[in-house]
Amino acid sequence: MASATYTARAIVLRKTKLGESDLIVTLLVQDGSQARAVAKGARKPSSPFAARLELYSSVDLLCSEGRNLDIVKEARIASSHERLRRDLEHAACAAPMAELLDRVTQKGLANPRLFALTEAALGALDAAKAPQAPAVCAAHLLKALALSGLRPSLSSCAVCGAEVRGGAEAGTVPLSFCEGGIVCPACRPSVEARDVPAATVAWCRALMGSTFAEIAELDVPPSASFAVLRFCQQWAHEHVGANLKSLNFLFTCGLF
Repeated sequence: MASATYTARAIVLRKTKLGESDLIVTLLVQDGSQARAVAKGARKPSSPFAARLELYSSVDLLCSEGRNLDIVKEARIASSHERLRRDLEHAACAAPMAELLDRVTQKGLANPRLFALTEAALGALDAAKAPQAPAVCAAHLLKALALSGLRPSLSSCAVCGAEVRGGAEAGTVPLSFCEGGIVCPACRPSVEARDVPAATVAWCRALMGSTFAEIAELDVPPSASFAVLRFCQQWAHEHVGANLKSLNFLFTCGLF
């Protein structure tokens, strides 16, 4: 009996070698769920899949249902985002986006806004100049965490809900990663918190609340982008249980 087939638009998040010539592709599907499928012979230079299932590409797929993994039958490129693989600066900023999505998405767990967000982010990253690439990456990570139910509280106390203002002299804000955001002076003694620069919290709010078109006009300093990225690394470690290795590379690669 022939296997049932279906079509899907998806973004390629990860590729894993299987056997001598096959690939397992991890995908963010249009409904925001994760899927994994086998592309047979995809590692052969003559395979039609060789250039159609590249990382960060948006593709239209025809798949057949399998017992454990589905099988890719046809693939057509919708958006290649070639620059994200060709330019090292852009590739270094695209990798954390895909790695986080690999960790926060699940099979059968729909989140359509996550797919729309990622398509917009990849398009913005593709068009961004190299110095602005970290800002796009940071904005996507913050927004993806928020859409996954892990939004940090950056304006009011994560414990009691009171409005919090940064220290006028030190320029810092007390923040508890385990509690879920900034904390007020009254709650700080009862929670584990650290002082973070008020400017970092302000940039987190700005990037989370801006469209990618608006972010392109902000001209975010690389130092601010990396401060937000380090915030995202700690947030993902605390709430996703993930040490994003691609972010570690971004911090140490010396590209920016």
